[in-house]
Amino acid sequence: MRIFVTGATGFIGTELVKELIAAGHQVRGLTRSDAGVDQLKALGVEPHPGNLTDLDSLRSGAAGMDAVVNLAFNHDDMSQFAQSGQDEFQAIQALGSVLEPDKLLLVTSGTGLASAVLGRVCTESDPPVDSPALPRRPEKAAREIAAERGLRLAIVRLPQVHDTRKQGLVPYLTQAARQKGISAYLGDGQNRWAAAPLPDVAHLYRLVVENAPEGVTVYHAVQEEGVPLREIAETIGKGLNVPVVSLPPEKAGEHFGWLTHFATTDMPASSEWTRKTLGWNPTGPGLIEDLSNMKY
Repeated sequence: MRIFVTGATGFIGTELVKELIAAGHQVRGLTRSDAGVDQLKALGVEPHPGNLTDLDSLRSGAAGMDAVVNLAFNHDDMSQFAQSGQDEFQAIQALGSVLEPDKLLLVTSGTGLASAVLGRVCTESDPPVDSPALPRRPEKAAREIAAERGLRLAIVRLPQVHDTRKQGLVPYLTQAARQKGISAYLGDGQNRWAAAPLPDVAHLYRLVVENAPEGVTVYHAVQEEGVPLREIAETIGKGLNVPVVSLPPEKAGEHFGWLTHFATTDMPASSEWTRKTLGWNPTGPGLIEDLSNMKY
């Protein structure tokens, strides 16, 4: 297959393009730097200069492809999260606008962006959240353009994707702990974040690219249904050698800033349907193991 990957030089994208190339696919990767061009060439990927806000570069990169995988999101300045969400929305629609009918558009969402019933583990059948508190709407953008163009649409919802270098949203907890001198959680710290190791997540993306059926399909890249925030905070505290503290809800904004919504939310998620459908069986280390082995 001919596959265009945005975020091709990023955390997940780098692993994914290796998987795709090894499986015999032809890969074109979006990059915004000369270093990215060199990185992609070394992996056997065709570099395509551009970025998420250069919609013409996205359209030209996606034109003629059998599949597009959107992994890019601007994490450079999370204080601009709402603007980044709008940029993502427009980028997804630009990518889909040049794909031919029945081609595959694969977009990245998050288990924390799904609207699950409080106290129940989120599943692939749960709809996305539609709330001003969460200004990311990748699933809405993708569904609109896929319906308009007659595309196959696959949505991969990510949990905290981790290795010993990065762990989804967890590095922002680590950063706050460094700055504040305490590793914090709220209340009893039993609200949970789902997680999965990086190599297994990249493998899932390849399985989706190769097996996504007609219509719209949602997949969950989840190994662990939910890791309590207290365990995460305790592991960070041990790594940084700082106190681990339970904060009351009224202190959440002061400590966590823009991350408050996620730090206060219980976000467990299942991948039972995804595993059965694709034969995906993640085998990598758990989140706490990777956090324990990282260099602080």
